[in-house]
Amino acid sequence: MTILATGVTGLLGRQLIPRLQEHDANIRALVLPNEDAGWLEQRGVNVFRGDVRQPETLVEPFRGVDKALHLAGMMGVWLPLADYAAVNVAGARNVARAAQAAGVERLVHVSSWTVYGIDLGQPAMESMKLRPFSDPYPLSKAAGDRLIQRMIRTDGLRAVIVRPGTFFGPGDNLHFNRMAARLQSGRGVVIGSGENALPFVYVSDIVQGLLLALENPNAIGEAYNIANDAPLTQEEMLRAIAEAIGAPPPRVHLPFHPLYAAAAVAERLAPAIRMRQPPVTRLGVKLFGTDNRHSIAKARRELGYTPRVSLLEGVKLAATAYLRLSQPERTVSPISSASERGV
Repeated sequence: MTILATGVTGLLGRQLIPRLQEHDANIRALVLPNEDAGWLEQRGVNVFRGDVRQPETLVEPFRGVDKALHLAGMMGVWLPLADYAAVNVAGARNVARAAQAAGVERLVHVSSWTVYGIDLGQPAMESMKLRPFSDPYPLSKAAGDRLIQRMIRTDGLRAVIVRPGTFFGPGDNLHFNRMAARLQSGRGVVIGSGENALPFVYVSDIVQGLLLALENPNAIGEAYNIANDAPLTQEEMLRAIAEAIGAPPPRVHLPFHPLYAAAAVAERLAPAIRMRQPPVTRLGVKLFGTDNRHSIAKARRELGYTPRVSLLEGVKLAATAYLRLSQPERTVSPISSASERGV
Protein backbone atom coordinates (compact mmCIF):
# COMPACT_ATOMS: atom_id res chain seq x y z
CA MET A 1 0.00 0.00 0.00
CA THR A 2 1.19 3.52 -0.83
CA ILE A 3 0.16 6.38 1.46
CA LEU A 4 0.77 10.07 0.74
CA ALA A 5 0.72 12.72 3.48
CA THR A 6 0.92 16.48 3.09
CA GLY A 7 2.11 18.92 5.75
CA VAL A 8 4.14 16.47 7.82
CA THR A 9 7.23 18.54 8.65
CA GLY A 10 5.87 19.68 12.03
CA LEU A 11 4.83 18.21 15.36
CA LEU A 12 1.92 16.14 14.06
CA GLY A 13 3.85 14.77 11.11
CA ARG A 14 6.77 13.68 13.28
CA GLN A 15 4.35 11.60 15.35
CA LEU A 16 2.30 10.37 12.38
CA ILE A 17 5.02 9.16 10.00
CA PRO A 18 6.49 6.52 12.36
CA ARG A 19 3.00 5.16 13.04
CA LEU A 20 2.24 4.94 9.32
CA GLN A 21 5.48 3.05 8.77
CA GLU A 22 4.36 0.43 11.28
CA HIS A 23 1.75 -0.59 8.69
CA ASP A 24 4.45 -1.76 6.30
CA ALA A 25 3.33 0.82 3.76
CA ASN A 26 5.25 2.84 1.21
CA ILE A 27 5.08 6.36 2.64
CA ARG A 28 5.26 9.49 0.53
CA ALA A 29 5.41 13.07 1.80
CA LEU A 30 4.54 16.24 -0.08
CA VAL A 31 7.01 18.91 1.07
CA LEU A 32 7.43 22.51 -0.02
CA PRO A 33 10.43 23.19 -2.27
CA ASN A 34 12.31 25.12 0.43
CA GLU A 35 11.48 22.91 3.41
CA ASP A 36 13.99 20.75 5.25
CA ALA A 37 12.95 17.15 4.72
CA GLY A 38 16.15 15.52 5.95
CA TRP A 39 14.51 13.62 8.80
CA LEU A 40 11.88 12.23 6.41
CA GLU A 41 14.52 10.99 4.00
CA GLN A 42 16.46 9.43 6.87
CA ARG A 43 13.36 7.42 7.76
CA GLY A 44 13.06 6.18 4.18
CA VAL A 45 10.08 8.36 3.27
CA ASN A 46 9.78 9.14 -0.44
CA VAL A 47 9.82 12.96 -0.54
CA PHE A 48 8.06 14.86 -3.32
CA ARG A 49 8.48 18.60 -3.68
CA GLY A 50 5.32 20.55 -4.43
CA ASP A 51 2.77 23.08 -3.23
CA VAL A 52 -0.95 22.52 -2.65
CA ARG A 53 -1.54 25.93 -4.24
CA GLN A 54 -0.07 24.63 -7.52
CA PRO A 55 -2.16 21.69 -8.78
CA GLU A 56 0.37 20.74 -11.45
CA THR A 57 2.84 19.81 -8.68
CA LEU A 58 0.39 17.29 -7.20
CA VAL A 59 0.05 14.98 -10.18
CA GLU A 60 3.25 12.99 -9.71
CA PRO A 61 3.05 12.65 -5.90
CA PHE A 62 -0.49 11.22 -6.16
CA ARG A 63 0.24 8.77 -8.97
CA GLY A 64 -0.21 5.22 -7.65
CA VAL A 65 -1.35 6.33 -4.19
CA ASP A 66 -3.89 4.18 -2.35
CA LYS A 67 -4.68 6.48 0.59
CA ALA A 68 -3.81 10.06 1.50
CA LEU A 69 -3.83 12.37 4.50
CA HIS A 70 -4.09 16.11 3.95
CA LEU A 71 -2.54 17.89 6.92
CA ALA A 72 -1.11 20.94 5.17
CA GLY A 73 -2.69 24.27 6.00
CA MET A 74 -1.89 27.85 6.90
CA MET A 75 -2.03 29.04 10.49
CA GLY A 76 -0.15 31.24 12.92
CA VAL A 77 0.84 34.03 10.54
CA TRP A 78 -0.65 37.52 10.24
CA LEU A 79 -1.86 37.52 6.64
CA PRO A 80 -5.07 38.49 4.81
CA LEU A 81 -7.97 36.09 4.28
CA ALA A 82 -7.05 35.71 0.60
CA ASP A 83 -3.68 34.22 1.53
CA TYR A 84 -5.29 31.81 3.97
CA ALA A 85 -7.95 30.84 1.43
CA ALA A 86 -5.32 30.09 -1.20
CA VAL A 87 -3.95 27.34 1.05
CA ASN A 88 -6.85 26.22 3.25
CA VAL A 89 -9.58 26.34 0.60
CA ALA A 90 -8.08 26.26 -2.89
CA GLY A 91 -5.28 24.01 -1.64
CA ALA A 92 -7.81 21.57 -0.19
CA ARG A 93 -9.70 21.56 -3.50
CA ASN A 94 -6.48 20.91 -5.44
CA VAL A 95 -5.55 18.00 -3.18
CA ALA A 96 -9.05 16.51 -3.38
CA ARG A 97 -9.11 16.77 -7.18
CA ALA A 98 -5.64 15.24 -7.45
CA ALA A 99 -6.74 12.39 -5.20
CA GLN A 100 -9.82 11.75 -7.32
CA ALA A 101 -7.89 11.90 -10.57
CA ALA A 102 -5.41 9.36 -9.23
CA GLY A 103 -8.16 7.01 -8.02
CA VAL A 104 -7.17 7.28 -4.35
CA GLU A 105 -9.30 4.97 -2.19
CA ARG A 106 -9.56 7.40 0.73
CA LEU A 107 -8.54 10.95 1.62
CA VAL A 108 -8.43 12.07 5.26
CA HIS A 109 -8.86 15.85 5.38
CA VAL A 110 -7.71 17.61 8.55
CA SER A 111 -10.05 20.46 9.41
CA SER A 112 -10.20 22.29 12.78
CA TRP A 113 -12.38 22.56 15.87
CA THR A 114 -12.59 26.31 15.24
CA VAL A 115 -14.98 25.72 12.31
CA TYR A 116 -17.86 25.39 14.81
CA GLY A 117 -17.26 28.78 16.35
CA ILE A 118 -15.92 29.73 19.76
CA ASP A 119 -17.59 29.75 23.20
CA LEU A 120 -20.72 27.90 22.07
CA GLY A 121 -22.07 27.26 25.56
CA GLN A 122 -22.25 23.50 24.89
CA PRO A 123 -19.96 20.75 23.56
CA ALA A 124 -19.59 21.03 19.78
CA MET A 125 -21.01 18.09 17.81
CA GLU A 126 -20.42 17.12 14.21
CA SER A 127 -24.07 17.78 13.34
CA MET A 128 -23.80 21.47 14.23
CA LYS A 129 -23.74 24.17 11.58
CA LEU A 130 -20.29 25.65 10.99
CA ARG A 131 -20.20 29.23 12.28
CA PRO A 132 -16.54 30.24 12.50
CA PHE A 133 -15.24 33.31 14.29
CA SER A 134 -14.45 36.19 11.91
CA ASP A 135 -10.72 35.62 11.51
CA PRO A 136 -8.79 34.37 8.44
CA TYR A 137 -7.83 31.04 9.97
CA PRO A 138 -11.22 29.74 11.17
CA LEU A 139 -13.03 31.31 8.21
CA SER A 140 -10.77 29.59 5.70
CA LYS A 141 -10.75 26.26 7.54
CA ALA A 142 -14.56 26.28 7.64
CA ALA A 143 -14.69 27.08 3.92
CA GLY A 144 -12.29 24.21 3.22
CA ASP A 145 -14.36 21.89 5.40
CA ARG A 146 -17.56 22.82 3.55
CA LEU A 147 -15.80 22.34 0.23
CA ILE A 148 -14.78 18.78 1.11
CA GLN A 149 -18.31 18.06 2.36
CA ARG A 150 -19.71 19.32 -0.93
CA MET A 151 -17.27 17.24 -2.99
CA ILE A 152 -18.24 14.16 -0.97
CA ARG A 153 -21.92 14.77 -1.75
CA THR A 154 -21.75 15.90 -5.36
CA ASP A 155 -18.49 14.52 -6.77
CA GLY A 156 -18.27 11.19 -5.00
CA LEU A 157 -15.06 12.15 -3.19
CA ARG A 158 -14.03 9.30 -0.92
CA ALA A 159 -13.00 11.42 2.04
CA VAL A 160 -13.17 11.57 5.82
CA ILE A 161 -13.05 14.88 7.68
CA VAL A 162 -11.22 15.05 11.01
CA ARG A 163 -11.74 18.09 13.25
CA PRO A 164 -8.98 17.97 15.84
CA GLY A 165 -8.70 19.82 19.11
CA THR A 166 -5.72 22.06 19.85
CA PHE A 167 -2.97 19.48 20.05
CA PHE A 168 0.31 19.79 21.86
CA GLY A 169 3.33 17.66 22.67
CA PRO A 170 7.12 17.63 22.74
CA GLY A 171 8.47 20.33 20.44
CA ASP A 172 5.20 22.27 20.18
CA ASN A 173 6.51 25.76 19.46
CA LEU A 174 3.14 27.40 18.93
CA HIS A 175 1.25 26.65 22.13
CA PHE A 176 3.02 24.65 24.80
CA ASN A 177 6.53 26.07 24.52
CA ARG A 178 5.20 29.63 24.34
CA MET A 179 3.08 29.14 27.45
CA ALA A 180 6.01 27.49 29.23
CA ALA A 181 8.39 30.29 28.26
CA ARG A 182 6.02 32.97 29.54
CA LEU A 183 5.55 31.14 32.83
CA GLN A 184 9.28 30.57 33.21
CA SER A 185 9.95 34.27 32.73
CA GLY A 186 7.26 35.24 35.22
CA ARG A 187 5.02 36.76 32.53
CA GLY A 188 2.25 34.18 32.69
CA VAL A 189 -1.27 35.58 32.99
CA VAL A 190 -4.78 34.19 33.20
CA ILE A 191 -7.47 35.64 30.94
CA GLY A 192 -10.67 36.21 32.87
CA SER A 193 -11.51 33.86 35.74
CA GLY A 194 -9.46 30.99 34.31
CA GLU A 195 -12.35 28.57 34.86
CA ASN A 196 -12.98 28.08 31.14
CA ALA A 197 -12.18 24.73 29.52
CA LEU A 198 -9.35 24.72 26.97
CA PRO A 199 -9.74 22.31 24.02
CA PHE A 200 -6.27 20.75 24.29
CA VAL A 201 -5.49 17.16 23.32
CA TYR A 202 -2.17 15.31 23.31
CA VAL A 203 -0.67 14.87 19.85
CA SER A 204 -0.53 11.06 19.91
CA ASP A 205 -4.30 10.96 20.39
CA ILE A 206 -4.73 13.02 17.21
CA VAL A 207 -2.53 10.50 15.41
CA GLN A 208 -4.73 7.71 16.77
CA GLY A 209 -7.81 9.45 15.37
CA LEU A 210 -6.21 9.98 11.97
CA LEU A 211 -5.23 6.33 11.67
CA LEU A 212 -8.72 5.20 12.63
CA ALA A 213 -10.21 7.56 10.04
CA LEU A 214 -7.77 6.17 7.48
CA GLU A 215 -8.67 2.54 8.15
CA ASN A 216 -12.29 2.30 9.35
CA PRO A 217 -14.42 0.91 6.49
CA ASN A 218 -17.48 2.94 7.48
CA ALA A 219 -15.77 6.32 7.94
CA ILE A 220 -15.91 7.55 4.34
CA GLY A 221 -18.23 10.51 3.97
CA GLU A 222 -18.22 11.29 7.70
CA ALA A 223 -16.75 14.02 9.92
CA TYR A 224 -15.30 13.34 13.36
CA ASN A 225 -14.20 15.42 16.33
CA ILE A 226 -10.89 14.09 17.63
CA ALA A 227 -10.36 15.73 20.98
CA ASN A 228 -10.18 15.10 24.72
CA ASP A 229 -13.52 15.17 26.52
CA ALA A 230 -11.88 15.57 29.95
CA PRO A 231 -10.45 19.07 29.46
CA LEU A 232 -8.46 21.15 31.92
CA THR A 233 -9.51 24.68 32.69
CA GLN A 234 -7.24 27.51 31.61
CA GLU A 235 -5.95 27.94 35.17
CA GLU A 236 -5.48 24.19 35.66
CA MET A 237 -3.51 23.94 32.43
CA LEU A 238 -1.23 26.86 33.26
CA ARG A 239 -0.66 25.64 36.81
CA ALA A 240 0.16 22.15 35.55
CA ILE A 241 2.70 23.55 33.07
CA ALA A 242 4.23 25.79 35.74
CA GLU A 243 4.61 22.89 38.15
CA ALA A 244 6.11 20.64 35.47
CA ILE A 245 8.81 23.16 34.50
CA GLY A 246 9.45 24.45 38.03
CA ALA A 247 8.03 27.93 37.42
CA PRO A 248 5.69 29.99 39.60
CA PRO A 249 2.01 29.67 38.70
CA PRO A 250 0.34 32.73 37.16
CA ARG A 251 -1.21 35.09 39.67
CA VAL A 252 -2.29 37.96 37.43
CA HIS A 253 -5.79 37.81 35.94
CA LEU A 254 -6.51 40.09 32.98
CA PRO A 255 -10.20 40.91 32.42
CA PHE A 256 -11.49 39.36 29.21
CA HIS A 257 -13.47 42.24 27.66
CA PRO A 258 -10.84 45.02 28.04
CA LEU A 259 -8.17 42.64 26.70
CA TYR A 260 -10.38 41.72 23.75
CA ALA A 261 -10.94 45.43 23.01
CA ALA A 262 -7.19 46.07 23.23
CA ALA A 263 -6.60 43.21 20.78
CA ALA A 264 -9.04 44.79 18.30
CA VAL A 265 -7.14 48.08 18.54
CA ALA A 266 -3.80 46.29 18.10
CA GLU A 267 -5.07 44.56 14.97
CA ARG A 268 -6.16 47.87 13.44
CA LEU A 269 -2.89 49.61 14.30
CA ALA A 270 -0.55 46.84 13.17
CA PRO A 271 -0.69 47.60 9.42
CA ALA A 272 -0.32 51.33 9.98
CA ILE A 273 2.89 50.94 11.95
CA ARG A 274 4.11 48.07 9.78
CA MET A 275 4.05 45.59 12.62
CA ARG A 276 4.54 42.04 11.41
CA GLN A 277 1.98 40.70 13.87
CA PRO A 278 0.00 42.35 16.68
CA PRO A 279 1.20 41.50 20.21
CA VAL A 280 -2.31 40.27 21.01
CA THR A 281 -5.18 39.26 18.73
CA ARG A 282 -8.93 38.81 19.18
CA LEU A 283 -8.64 35.18 18.12
CA GLY A 284 -5.92 34.54 20.69
CA VAL A 285 -7.97 36.11 23.47
CA LYS A 286 -11.00 34.08 22.40
CA LEU A 287 -9.08 30.82 22.16
CA PHE A 288 -7.59 31.07 25.64
CA GLY A 289 -10.25 33.10 27.44
CA THR A 290 -13.50 31.31 26.56
CA ASP A 291 -14.98 27.90 27.33
CA ASN A 292 -14.64 25.40 24.48
CA ARG A 293 -15.61 21.73 24.73
CA HIS A 294 -16.11 19.10 22.04
CA SER A 295 -18.12 15.91 22.01
CA ILE A 296 -16.24 12.83 20.84
CA ALA A 297 -19.23 10.51 21.23
CA LYS A 298 -19.44 9.88 17.49
CA ALA A 299 -15.72 9.06 17.20
CA ARG A 300 -15.95 6.76 20.22
CA ARG A 301 -18.99 4.99 18.80
CA GLU A 302 -18.05 4.69 15.13
CA LEU A 303 -14.24 4.69 15.12
CA GLY A 304 -13.46 3.18 18.50
CA TYR A 305 -11.50 6.31 19.40
CA THR A 306 -10.72 7.12 23.01
CA PRO A 307 -8.07 9.50 24.38
CA ARG A 308 -5.18 7.48 25.76
CA VAL A 309 -3.01 10.25 27.22
CA SER A 310 -4.49 12.39 29.97
CA LEU A 311 -3.81 16.10 29.68
CA LEU A 312 -1.80 16.12 32.93
CA GLU A 313 0.36 13.27 31.61
CA GLY A 314 0.72 15.07 28.30
CA VAL A 315 1.86 18.25 30.07
CA LYS A 316 4.60 16.28 31.86
CA LEU A 317 5.79 14.72 28.60
CA ALA A 318 5.86 18.06 26.78
CA ALA A 319 7.53 19.76 29.76
CA THR A 320 10.31 17.18 29.83
CA ALA A 321 11.08 17.93 26.19
CA TYR A 322 10.85 21.68 26.80
CA LEU A 323 13.36 21.54 29.66
CA ARG A 324 15.68 19.40 27.54
CA LEU A 325 15.59 21.86 24.69
CA SER A 326 19.00 23.37 24.16
CA GLN A 327 18.89 24.62 20.59
CA PRO A 328 17.02 27.62 19.12
CA GLU A 329 13.60 27.01 17.66
CA ARG A 330 13.65 25.72 14.11
CA THR A 331 11.96 28.01 11.62
CA VAL A 332 9.11 26.22 9.86
CA SER A 333 6.89 27.08 6.95
CA PRO A 334 3.50 28.60 7.84
CA ILE A 335 1.90 26.42 5.18
CA SER A 336 2.97 22.84 5.69
CA SER A 337 3.77 23.20 9.38
CA ALA A 338 0.31 24.47 10.23
CA SER A 339 -0.50 20.85 10.96
CA GLU A 340 1.71 21.08 14.05
CA ARG A 341 -0.17 24.04 15.42
CA GLY A 342 -3.30 22.54 16.85
CA VAL A 343 -5.74 23.28 14.05
